[in-house]
Amino acid sequence: MSNEPELQRGAGTPDAFERLWTPHRMAYIKGENKPTGSGPGDGCPFCEIPKLDDADGLIVARGEAVYAVLNLYPYNSGHLLVCPYRHVPDYTDLNPAETAEFADFTRRGLTALRKASGAQGFNVGMNLGDAAGAGIAAHLHQHVVPRWGGDTNFMPVVGQTKVLPQLLRDTRSLLAGCWPDA
Repeated sequence: MSNEPELQRGAGTPDAFERLWTPHRMAYIKGENKPTGSGPGDGCPFCEIPKLDDADGLIVARGEAVYAVLNLYPYNSGHLLVCPYRHVPDYTDLNPAETAEFADFTRRGLTALRKASGAQGFNVGMNLGDAAGAGIAAHLHQHVVPRWGGDTNFMPVVGQTKVLPQLLRDTRSLLAGCWPDA
């Protein structure tokens, strides 16, 4: 047996890289589920998700003004989004009751993720507007991304690929079971 890496054969130039195929990412790359415009009737997924049952919509918890849902294209396992039901583009568009519940769901999401996964840290934030990198700028949403010591590795850096150890439906069930009462 040789310790030499096996060269990639087939299409393309042999390059000694191994391949991890992630065809599910093609939906994101092609822009599937992206709104066709900025209005709530323009295919906004954050307006459509609450119409589904929790399992099909990947909804972790529902409130009066906001809900928590798993990101369909997560940075890490357990990547939550906190979304208002109302179709607004900016944090400053929320009324006081929405703002309070938005903050409370963020807090509860952190608690659930710590309990369910032992998350050691978090990235929490919003991308407001296209210029700030919002994938869906017309409907406000906040990211809650769990992090662990040493969770950065070569895959995202070299392979531009995340390895997620759990199916989204399983993650949703786990987090919904850990979601704290108000």
